[in-house]
Amino acid sequence: MATSTCNNPCVFTFRKNSFHLSSTTTLNLPLKPSFNPTRSLVSATTLFSKSPLTLKTLNPILNLTPPKSSSTTSDLSPSDKPITPKTLKTRLADGETLYGLFLLSFSPTLAEIAGLAGYDFVVVDMEHGHGGISDALPCLHALAAAGTPAILRLPESCPTWAKKALDLGPQGIMFPMIESQKSAKKAVSYCRFPPAGIRGSAHTVVRASKYGIDVGYVSNYEDELLIMCQVESEEGVKKIEEIAGVDGVDCIQMGPLDLSASLGYLWDPGNKKVREMLRVAEKGVLGTKAGKGRGAYLAGFAMPHDGPDDLRTRGYHMVSGAVDVGLFRSVAVEDVKRFKMGLMKGSDEEDDDKKSDEKYWSE
Repeated sequence: MATSTCNNPCVFTFRKNSFHLSSTTTLNLPLKPSFNPTRSLVSATTLFSKSPLTLKTLNPILNLTPPKSSSTTSDLSPSDKPITPKTLKTRLADGETLYGLFLLSFSPTLAEIAGLAGYDFVVVDMEHGHGGISDALPCLHALAAAGTPAILRLPESCPTWAKKALDLGPQGIMFPMIESQKSAKKAVSYCRFPPAGIRGSAHTVVRASKYGIDVGYVSNYEDELLIMCQVESEEGVKKIEEIAGVDGVDCIQMGPLDLSASLGYLWDPGNKKVREMLRVAEKGVLGTKAGKGRGAYLAGFAMPHDGPDDLRTRGYHMVSGAVDVGLFRSVAVEDVKRFKMGLMKGSDEEDDDKKSDEKYWSE
């Protein structure tokens, strides 16, 4: 805090956004190099005698610059405006194809590594992963530190889980086992505040609104939240066009394993009948996006017989290539296998050396 003293009859003390008039001759103000206390105080005294003193009226006089807020960014020049990363919804609208990872371990370290590795999104999986809301939060913290959007997959499609998940502030939410237009509409309603939906309101204190600091949250959250509905049963595929056409459904996530189970091929997701059913579902979703209706984007999970590039070429705009647990399992198994093979190879070499020695001494 810089202080300046002058002989004017009134003096102002600046404390945050308020100015206090006193009869002393001490002015406590943050001074800029160009600040002229005498001239400014004369002007301020004249102004004070005519109207109430406010931060807005004193800014031109005292050369003070208030903190930039979301409500004033529209008045900034392009070079002064903060650069904010595109949301998943914006990137999809721009025609990008996004590549992601499912996180079942609930490890913040693996979440951060995934973000730093360059994945476009990470799905924190509360359906098949062991963790709940409290376990998901540290993963969201880690992904935020890495600048990577998080999607929360719910254990089941219900308002209670949706409310708790949304309050954490993920960029996306995924509802499992959606099988009808009615269930899709319910899922959307769980994400919206009344009167558009039934989401419980605590937006003044939860993480989603930056604990109330983001005053524009209620106005912007619908534009930024990616709502994903999983279609993973024969019944769901039959109604997939109706599901994809529901207002608010942004993306249809196909579930190849559950789909194969519903068709009776639990251990054979690559079965011809499963693949045929999957193609029917894909055509239905892509058709809604290509038509005059709003439609939804297509998201999928890569399989050994159906890799990420295969999905991309068939029109998927969100592709999940692996699960963190599966990646670690594969690498760990291969690492142990490599070492064991090395032991066997080393044993063979010792036998060869022994035979050579025996031959040498026998000669």
